[in-house]
Amino acid sequence: MLKLFTLLMFKINGWKVDGKLPPGIKKSIIVAGPHTSNFDFIYAMGGLYTLGIPVNYLIKKEWLNNILLGHIFKGSGALSVDRSRCHSMVDTIAGIIRSSRDDLHIMISPEGTRKLVHQWKTGFYYSALKANVPLVLFGLDYSKNIAVIGPTFMPTGCFRRDVQIIKEFYREVTPKYPKNFSLQVYLPDDQDIYTC
Repeated sequence: MLKLFTLLMFKINGWKVDGKLPPGIKKSIIVAGPHTSNFDFIYAMGGLYTLGIPVNYLIKKEWLNNILLGHIFKGSGALSVDRSRCHSMVDTIAGIIRSSRDDLHIMISPEGTRKLVHQWKTGFYYSALKANVPLVLFGLDYSKNIAVIGPTFMPTGCFRRDVQIIKEFYREVTPKYPKNFSLQVYLPDDQDIYTC
């Protein structure tokens, strides 16, 4: 039901897709941005469905336990996660990816909120690194109504170098509310896993 709704909204509002997932990629982390509006989720899902990508996304486990909405979320690719402090989201996401026998593409917004943030979360990056899957850069350009698949690459463990690829892509993507988008990503040097 949610799949049909997002596809309909995507087409009715004149959105198109540009690019495609490189062949042979069965699992990935889809980096979805910029995230400045409630419509981003709808158009992102619609764009990825249009491209034929079986997309999944993370949701609090409480939502999947909801009698009314649980089956809708499950049917649309929602994956239940426990966001309590005693659970590592990186370990959880990497575990979900490694244990799946099917194609699995998890969409994550690194900003984590529609409001302006001055520091992106980095869990998307370290989840892909730990699960040994590529990052697929995906952007919603509201100036052209185009959902764009950008570079797809394996994270190297040198975050400072890899994040430049990410910044270069999103610099060319216009969000719905530009004032709520920042490309500031900070990571202390000692968190790079490999020497850059």
